[in-house]
Amino acid sequence: MKLTIKEAKDILEKARINSKDQRWIDHSLCVGKTAEKIAASLRKNNIEVDPTKAETLGYIHDIGKMIGPSKGHAIRGYQYMKEQGYDEEYYNICLTHSYLNNDINCIAGGIPEDIPFRTKFIQNHQYTLEEKIINLCDLMCTTKIYTMDKRLIELMIRKGVYSNTQYHIKEAYKLKEYFDDLLGYNLYDLFPEIKKNL
Repeated sequence: MKLTIKEAKDILEKARINSKDQRWIDHSLCVGKTAEKIAASLRKNNIEVDPTKAETLGYIHDIGKMIGPSKGHAIRGYQYMKEQGYDEEYYNICLTHSYLNNDINCIAGGIPEDIPFRTKFIQNHQYTLEEKIINLCDLMCTTKIYTMDKRLIELMIRKGVYSNTQYHIKEAYKLKEYFDDLLGYNLYDLFPEIKKNL
């Protein structure tokens, strides 16, 4: 089953009613809008990407937080979207959005516990361009869009510094460079509001 932008936003707004902490909802809205803008700009460069899909995936990537705490939200979101009957792209994003390079250890917040299903899935999944865009936007957005520098510092302050932090930071910058190369310019140029959020 497909999910439209409106339906994805409706899910978030329904979640807002019962959510004690609404930052994840505003973060998801920021990720969706940012993802659409990057995808639309890539499309202008004749790169095959779907801006509507990128926006929709951005809105629902953290949906597992609707069901429980932040810890474990990726698997909860994956299971929830799958149980609702949505197409695999909509439940896959719940699991892939936090992990770069098909590596379960390339994540903010320390080495995760070993969950064999998740580890195998991340190792073997072929990330779509839309999923990579969500990886990027998740590393640029809180409830506002920031430079990756500021967002990574925010993540370290909130989650701590671990043995994999340096690796995650290096790979995050490589991901931004990948998109800069695809665009042919610094992707921050798409977001003049970043200067206000420094």
